[in-house]
Amino acid sequence: MAIFDTAARPAIGGGFRLQWEPAQAAHVLLYPEGMVRLNQSAAAILTRCDGARTVADIIADLERTYSAAGLSSDVCDFVTFAIERTWLELLP
Repeated sequence: MAIFDTAARPAIGGGFRLQWEPAQAAHVLLYPEGMVRLNQSAAAILTRCDGARTVADIIADLERTYSAAGLSSDVCDFVTFAIERTWLELLP
């Protein structure tokens, strides 16, 4: 269950850096104590969390990019998961 409005603008949380890691052949989320290796779905969402786009914009972009429909629930669930772990923050 989403804990935010889809008009919210998510951004990578303070202390984290998202980047492509060639050695892992994947996007990773770096933080001072370590690294999280992201699967393709998580990377597709997090790379769009730039603080400018709303969650609704991100959902629409993903549905357009992957020719898919009905991604809202999955994207909102992941964004909620990422917020709970402080990987993402919501900008005012």
